[in-house]
Amino acid sequence: MCIRDKLETLLAQIYGAEKGQQALARIMPIIARQVQRAGPNRCRYHFSEKDVVLITYGDSLRQADQRPLQTLYRFTRQYLSGMVSHIHFLPFFPYSSDDGFSVIDFFAIDPALGDWNDVAAFRADFNLMIDFVINHFSARSPWFDNYLNRRPGFTDFALAVDPAADLSAVVRPRALPLLTAFERADGKTAYVWTTFSADQIDLNYHSLDVLEKMVSVMLFYVQRGASILRLDAIAYLWKEIGANCIHRPQTHAMVKVFREILNQVAPDVALITETNVPHAENISYFGSDGDEAQMVYNFTLPPLLLHAFATENATHLTQWAQRLETRSPATTFFNFTASHDGIGVRPLEGILPRAEIDRLVDRVQRCGGRVSWKADSDGSKSPYELNITYIDAILGGQNDMGPAKFLASQAIQYALPGVPATYIHSLLGSRNWQAGVAQTGAARAINREKLDYDELCGQLQRRRSFRARIFNSYLNMIRARIAQPAFAPHAGFAMLALDARVVAIQRHCAAQTLLALTNISARPVSVDLRKALGSQPCRDLLSGRVCRTDPITLAPFQSVWLDKAWVGLQSTVIKECNDDD
Repeated sequence: MCIRDKLETLLAQIYGAEKGQQALARIMPIIARQVQRAGPNRCRYHFSEKDVVLITYGDSLRQADQRPLQTLYRFTRQYLSGMVSHIHFLPFFPYSSDDGFSVIDFFAIDPALGDWNDVAAFRADFNLMIDFVINHFSARSPWFDNYLNRRPGFTDFALAVDPAADLSAVVRPRALPLLTAFERADGKTAYVWTTFSADQIDLNYHSLDVLEKMVSVMLFYVQRGASILRLDAIAYLWKEIGANCIHRPQTHAMVKVFREILNQVAPDVALITETNVPHAENISYFGSDGDEAQMVYNFTLPPLLLHAFATENATHLTQWAQRLETRSPATTFFNFTASHDGIGVRPLEGILPRAEIDRLVDRVQRCGGRVSWKADSDGSKSPYELNITYIDAILGGQNDMGPAKFLASQAIQYALPGVPATYIHSLLGSRNWQAGVAQTGAARAINREKLDYDELCGQLQRRRSFRARIFNSYLNMIRARIAQPAFAPHAGFAMLALDARVVAIQRHCAAQTLLALTNISARPVSVDLRKALGSQPCRDLLSGRVCRTDPITLAPFQSVWLDKAWVGLQSTVIKECNDDD
């Protein structure tokens, strides 16, 4: 089936036959122009063990008299080239609120950060992952001004709703009003759909003007070199009065539309969906055989991993991970523990009892974190997100353990099947930024500190500083991971239930079998690995030491990646895995 036929079918599912034909007529010329500019089709996207993503704001690092994007490139090129494959730029567009997610101009770079030439410079060393803020736009954007003034092409850009309409079924990610009143140019009041805040106007995808504009936005990012496009808040894209307005069939069909367009003009560009929801809902965005997203955020991992360390019991984590699977070889997980947002709570639904979730909430608050709430259908509130750096969440105030406990959590993340992603503040050992919360009044600011480049470099040069210990150990882990074919996203995978205090992940391919073990407790734990690995000693890829498996004793919060295939036992001196340096 050709792309025109596929799009015709999908657009009919969204808009009906007649309006679907109108939609097709409007977007096909845009696609044709992009094909002409792109030339011959590129190879289909492919992820391997060498793929690692750095998540960052364009101005996470700052230096006087230099554009922040230039400062960031200087740092990443010096320290991360050859280890990190992709840079995920959180929205770097002109914006009015929410640290970039209230976009004023989708086609421009915020001049406070730099320009498109500064973004292009990264392509010499990294692939680009760009945020496609697909659900909403800024109330201070020209688009919304055009809407309020009812200018041609923008009259239906937002969704105005009678405030008396029954919207009780709508799933809410915020404890804020769903509708916001704005005065039109004619003096009338429009009650506009605003899922996330009064400054973030939901795009009305019932309008073909919106569809046409957002297809143009997506293909513009492809022109600018995007290798991965992140569909922000995609779950809430399609609105209907009387419906829950999350995961609607039209939303899934729209993701397929975007995928089909990319298959035609840029098959090497992957889509990733950002849906902070329970696991079964999350993976629905894989679609069938990769016809929707190629990656989904593994949202259950961060809170469930935190629970394992908080309780020193990995039973729930192991049982959940045993069932991890993607829909096809064309899809994989985006494994992360920290991001610019907090730690999602909804993904724990159906996995942990409410009492356990409440204990996590209490733990985060005791460690200086905050809690963001959502509105429930019965009028009550429940926790939606825990706002805290992942380092502080894992350490739980027990700073005497140093970085070992946090690094153990990251070793688990990096051993699971999928593509690992690390937020820049996890890589750099950042702690809760309480001053940012006080300055902005925003709970999420706690994990969005802007670091002085010279001060940061000074801390990294002091090898025993907390930042340096995190950073250097993290780079060692990445260096080890990208060299192992058994860590490819679709290499064999199994979770072993050896001990409730140990996360045991087996990965294997034709060339290699690995066993990644992590002690999540504050006490030594011994496990016998002869059934899993035989009696042959193995090399730990993280430390370079030799480990015997009959049994192995893991120190508190120790991680080892054991390579069964290693046979280099001719060394005159062999250090045991548990020996001190």
